[in-house]
Amino acid sequence: MADPSTYRPKPGQIPDSPGVYKFRDEHGRVIYVGKAKSLRQRLANYFQDLAGLHPRTRTMVTTAASVEWTVVTTEVEALQLEYSWIKEFDPRFNVKYRDDKSYPYLAVTLNEEFPRVQVLRGAKKKGVRYFGPYAHAWAIRETVDLMLRVFPVRTCSAGVFKRSAQIGRPCLLGYIGKCSAPCVGRISAEEHRELAEEFCDFMAGRTGAYLRRLERRMQEAAEEMEYERAARLRDDIGALKRAMEKSAVVLADATDADLIAVAEDELEAAVQIFHVRGGRVRGQRGWVTDKVEAVTTGGLVEHALQQLYGEERGDAVPKEVLVPALPEPVEPVAQWLSQRRGSQVSLRIPQRGDKKDLMATVGRNAQQALALHKTKRASDLTTRSRALEEIAEALGLDSVPLRIECFDISHLQGEDVVASMVVFEDGLVRKSEYRRFQIKGFEGQDDVRSMHEVIGRRFKRYLQEKQKSGEWTEEPDAETAAPVDGVLTAAGEPDRADGRPVDDDGRPKRFAYPPQLVVVDGGAPQVAAARRALDELGIDDVAVCGLAKRLEEVWLPAEDDPVVLPRSSEGLYLLQRVRDEAHRFAITYQRNKRSKRLKSSPLDAVPGLGDTRRQALLKHFGSLKKLRAATVDEICEVPGVGRKTAETVAAALAAAAPSAPAVNTATGEIIEDDGAPPAALSAERGQER
Repeated sequence: MADPSTYRPKPGQIPDSPGVYKFRDEHGRVIYVGKAKSLRQRLANYFQDLAGLHPRTRTMVTTAASVEWTVVTTEVEALQLEYSWIKEFDPRFNVKYRDDKSYPYLAVTLNEEFPRVQVLRGAKKKGVRYFGPYAHAWAIRETVDLMLRVFPVRTCSAGVFKRSAQIGRPCLLGYIGKCSAPCVGRISAEEHRELAEEFCDFMAGRTGAYLRRLERRMQEAAEEMEYERAARLRDDIGALKRAMEKSAVVLADATDADLIAVAEDELEAAVQIFHVRGGRVRGQRGWVTDKVEAVTTGGLVEHALQQLYGEERGDAVPKEVLVPALPEPVEPVAQWLSQRRGSQVSLRIPQRGDKKDLMATVGRNAQQALALHKTKRASDLTTRSRALEEIAEALGLDSVPLRIECFDISHLQGEDVVASMVVFEDGLVRKSEYRRFQIKGFEGQDDVRSMHEVIGRRFKRYLQEKQKSGEWTEEPDAETAAPVDGVLTAAGEPDRADGRPVDDDGRPKRFAYPPQLVVVDGGAPQVAAARRALDELGIDDVAVCGLAKRLEEVWLPAEDDPVVLPRSSEGLYLLQRVRDEAHRFAITYQRNKRSKRLKSSPLDAVPGLGDTRRQALLKHFGSLKKLRAATVDEICEVPGVGRKTAETVAAALAAAAPSAPAVNTATGEIIEDDGAPPAALSAERGQER
């Protein structure tokens, strides 16, 4: 590990002007490229106290052995040079989007004497008109097949074209009317080029005028009683409309725009782009990247723009680019895009209307792409094995943790405090083993005490199961032997076919197996609480660690400093998945619990009163407030409610009469006592943990 002070530039040596800088390692390889409005201010940030740097930045500066810079005139020049150097040197600490596939384009080779329509991938060529990219090549071929009926442009290869010209006979497409057969002279080169340009105009979105022209020609043919020609024109119009339906209108004002959305977590980010031309989605593409450097969403957007438009010119850069967050600063990036297009480009965040709705759709695609990427990565057996080995090595375990349990606490401002336990076996989720807890030992918000209680309750149950099965021969103390959550299992129960112990009713025991590793969502305090709970029960063969979400640091009991796993570590990725799953499971339970509490009614406690008669009472009186004010005789008037039930209902409502009006904490409004839950729950979710 290098000391950054050994290669720190001398004071006053770094210029206070825009520029691009490179960090090199001891072998001279470029490991990071960055740009700055002021080189002096930016580079000074890298040479501060290492403890104040982001872990990824700290790793970069300690890997580097030298730094150099190039001064430029403007921030736009810095942006261009940064992109060129990243592409040239491929530095390991820069964000690099790795595209999971080469996206196909519909291309028209206008640089040839007889332009050809074809599907192309890879680098773009000069003089070729491109449309797309498309998600699938078959989508292009379906569109082209429909349009060749109206625009019979050549689609054959150079070899087929030359062969047909030699023998004087066109290919099959020429015979069935899907090629104008310029190879045998049916039309001239000028006529064929005009046909190809009309094809390009239609693909570019200028569809209305051409369809109106075809409809006018069809009407003229019908008036002249040329019904066969009118029928052909009718079929041509239908084919074009079907081709247009394959890309539905999403923006009514015929907008040309690219919409970019980002889905990210601490380690990775997925970018999705929708290409909208003429108000229609013409193509879609996406990338996934490792977040090697400490970068914001705006920084990810800036990298995506460089990747997307770094090699583009002219109309390939749209008039409008919609993003979820703006780069900082935004002016140089917008100016750079405008220079590449040759005219003004609007770079902004959509605030309302159709564009905001479409951006939400792009965002959902990005989330799905990131989830799919994680699923593919987690399903690989070799990767899972390597992840478990890395965890065992980093935490100093004797063997790999084949069973990992993770615990998380969730609450809303100290109310409805719950906890979750999720289980991963062999690196895969085992949802049948998931458990959830209500915090019973105290009231209020205290994550550390809650974690201590949950870990204690879970492992008390494990000790009980061990005692009942005869595996544990020591005499337990009174606290350990006491039932937890009111459940004790009987001894001598049978086993399932897979070897797991079961209760008398045949269900698997809830806490029969101990984990090799307990992961808690939190830092040193939560880890200490979990370790203390295990020590109080005399359990010393279960390892404990915590994963702090802010910097993804792994904390161990009684350690002053965290374990920082490498960013590329599969072990860190697995721990993150375990922690995120526990958080999801906990917050889902907390929301459901709160929702049930808000929906509860005093009528629920009335013995013998089922859902049917409860609904009948509320429907008859209109609200719980009016029902509470009703007499026993009035309650008896409800069909199906006898006098005894009416007296029980009246007594229950009188005992549960509120002393003060209920207030909706999300809106501040007084809730009507009508037995219905408040409608606004979403506002509270921003305060959940």
